[in-house]
Amino acid sequence: MTLGILGGAFDPPHVGHVALAREAVRRFGLDRLLVLVVAAPGHKPVDTDVEHRLELARLAFADVERAEVVVDPNAYTDETVRDPRFEGALFVIGADEFAQLLSWRDPEAVLARVRLAVATRPGYPRERLDGVLAQLAQPERVELFEIPAVDASSTDIRARVARGEPIDGLVPPAVARRIVELGLYHDGG
Repeated sequence: MTLGILGGAFDPPHVGHVALAREAVRRFGLDRLLVLVVAAPGHKPVDTDVEHRLELARLAFADVERAEVVVDPNAYTDETVRDPRFEGALFVIGADEFAQLLSWRDPEAVLARVRLAVATRPGYPRERLDGVLAQLAQPERVELFEIPAVDASSTDIRARVARGEPIDGLVPPAVARRIVELGLYHDGG
């Protein structure tokens, strides 16, 4: 069975996350994609509690075949991948995140346990990725794949909501509705 893992804060989940998940399932023939909503990320603050982010992620990924959304209690990826269930899994990340890989806590330990599937997009500077690959002990455990460019970011979405601007097309419709119903992100977050 081919297991994929897509982790993140998902504060909130957006159409880029969904496109990444869909393409990873298709491209790698994943039997299962585990979407991990990190309860308390060690590398950045979150604006919304994990229960709301979990609910939004379940709405966002509801139509992604073979996706299951659960909470990740670990703050760091190297802790998460220590779980024996994940041995040899495919950890799916975007190119921007991969460009920061060397700043992760123990990136080599992550690569020793899982392979990385790195989604690039048209126009993304390949030299940023090559620079990281050149510094890894096991660059063969990294596979690049291209997805269409999607102009959405959680930071921008939170700012738009705080300003009272629409987020149509940036998040799945069910996510947009639930953000409004719960009154999320109106505090400038």
